[in-house]
Amino acid sequence: MDTNIVGVGVGVSDRFRSVVEEKAARIEHLAPRAQSLDVKVTHRAYRNGRIPDDTVELTLVGKGPVVRAEATDGDKFVALDLAIDKLCEQLRRAKDKRVDARNHPRGAHFEKGSGSLEGIDVQPASVEMIRAVATGEVPVVGDGEPEEDYTPVVIRVKKFGAEWMTVEEAVDRMELVGHDFFLFIDARTDHPSVVYRRKGWDYGVISLEAAAPPQEALAS
Repeated sequence: MDTNIVGVGVGVSDRFRSVVEEKAARIEHLAPRAQSLDVKVTHRAYRNGRIPDDTVELTLVGKGPVVRAEATDGDKFVALDLAIDKLCEQLRRAKDKRVDARNHPRGAHFEKGSGSLEGIDVQPASVEMIRAVATGEVPVVGDGEPEEDYTPVVIRVKKFGAEWMTVEEAVDRMELVGHDFFLFIDARTDHPSVVYRRKGWDYGVISLEAAAPPQEALAS
């Protein structure tokens, strides 16, 4: 596995490179098919008296999905340890899930006869929330707009390329990136869907079904 280290606003010493190579052995043990590990160290200095810190971002590239983790601390060596721990935990969870699925088949499965999705909790999105977003009651803030009036109900807008996959593949991808949810397009239904983590190895999925737009939207 190749290791690439980049410093932004900070120099990368030989000692840091040696520690990265040593720590990378843990990752290679959990992901033997990984091709490269990209390490980005960013140093930030603040003008308001806040103590400077270093952020270490790890990107593991292989034949499967890309796996990422990051951590921030006043010491870049501590940030590296924290990021390595996060990445290893994500790999370990994904590996345990695959082993558990082989030994105890359960979870989501597609019933060809009925065309239904069994073994997974399907819940519709809140009608109130959908109506609030559609009518503009919930404010939407773009990435380039100021955040002085930020509140927990503000929705940030980010756009990503659409990916078609099965629910099972989306769950695997969510585990690898270490998030609590993952947005995708269901390859079986072509509906935008979100899988999310519940307790233990239980997951849920929310899907949007296509519907005719409101008459008010058509009139405008």
